[in-house]
Amino acid sequence: MRSFSLILKQFSRSVLLIAGFAFGSLSVAHAQGDAAKGEALFKANCTACHKIDQEMTGPALGPQLTEETDDKYLVQWIQNNQALIAAKNPKALAIYNKYQQKGMTVFSSLSEGDVTNIITYIREDWKKIQEDKAKAPAPSAAAESGPSEMVVFGLIGIIIIAFIVILVLNRVVGSLERVLLKNKDLLVEDALAAEAAGTAAIDARKAFIAKILKNKKLVFFILVSGTIAMGSWGWETLWNTNVHQGYQPVQPIKYSHELHAGVMKIDCQYCHSGAYKSKNASIPSLNVCMNCHKVVKTESEEIHKIYDALGYDPKTQKYDSTMAKPIQWVRIHNLPDLAYFNHSQHVKVGGIKCQQCHGPVQTMKEVYQYSPLTMKWCIQCHKRTEVNGKGNAYYDSILAAHDKIKKGEKVTAAVLGGIECGKCHY
Repeated sequence: MRSFSLILKQFSRSVLLIAGFAFGSLSVAHAQGDAAKGEALFKANCTACHKIDQEMTGPALGPQLTEETDDKYLVQWIQNNQALIAAKNPKALAIYNKYQQKGMTVFSSLSEGDVTNIITYIREDWKKIQEDKAKAPAPSAAAESGPSEMVVFGLIGIIIIAFIVILVLNRVVGSLERVLLKNKDLLVEDALAAEAAGTAAIDARKAFIAKILKNKKLVFFILVSGTIAMGSWGWETLWNTNVHQGYQPVQPIKYSHELHAGVMKIDCQYCHSGAYKSKNASIPSLNVCMNCHKVVKTESEEIHKIYDALGYDPKTQKYDSTMAKPIQWVRIHNLPDLAYFNHSQHVKVGGIKCQQCHGPVQTMKEVYQYSPLTMKWCIQCHKRTEVNGKGNAYYDSILAAHDKIKKGEKVTAAVLGGIECGKCHY
């Protein structure tokens, strides 16, 4: 009996030892980290190229890390994937070749614990996404069966009610006809009296109008007042011809200046670069939008309009030029052909801010024409705007030319800007 108990003890110790090794190896293969810390690290280092449930520059990490269970390999890949590729690691080479030999950023600054936290966060978030999809009610197919008994009885009830209503209405119509026949003479008298009253009212109005027309002073006052009112209205209409102040067309893409210029503090000339160096402020190309929106707000319907116009596939991140088509923006600010306006002269030389003409665009969800842009409005601005020539290369050249003229030296048109492109080509 004693020998049996000794054998049992040794067996139990062996089992416990094996279980301990198994648990230890499991904990190594699937190290548990802090998901909250992992989320912060993921957003700071990974979101530029990866999403958990969608492919971007890199693969969707949720299913990728679910399939890959070797956390030790994952830590090595994230910290220094280039070393694994150089060492001809089969897994590393497979990923490298799958994504057309685009190298992943090396994160040697992340410790093993940091990488473990990131992996834990990705797996937990992917698990939540899958659970949410499982909880979503699946659309149920309509059963192909005949009409229910409730529907049949309902239709029979509606028919019976309609039959009863028709019978009641027939009785009511018959009663009304009998009442009309009894009171026919009274109705005729009432109709004659109403007609006489109407005729008398018309005669009274005619008499009142005739009395007014006989008053020459009143007629003269009405004519003068009408002439002044019509003249003022005509003058106002002619004065505002082709003045589109407040014009706010609907654009093909809902672009918010309030968000970009106001909340995000993006400088106007980041998009409208021509305002600083040419006559036109220019509409930015869609490539300027893609500087940010290749990664930012990729799920937005409005951003997908940009993708469609460029023939861009966000999943493969490739462009198809055969699918590209221009976006038909609607012009808001438009001067007549007889007027010449140069943005660079006002913005660069004059130092005028965009808001002085275009209004507070940083508060506009949809841009509209803020100023009237009439000749009077421009002249008033030129009258009150003080010219500051100190340290301005343009005005320095003008002063230098004047000094030469005073000294009797030769001054050509080129010195005064006569060979600038905008002098002839505008």
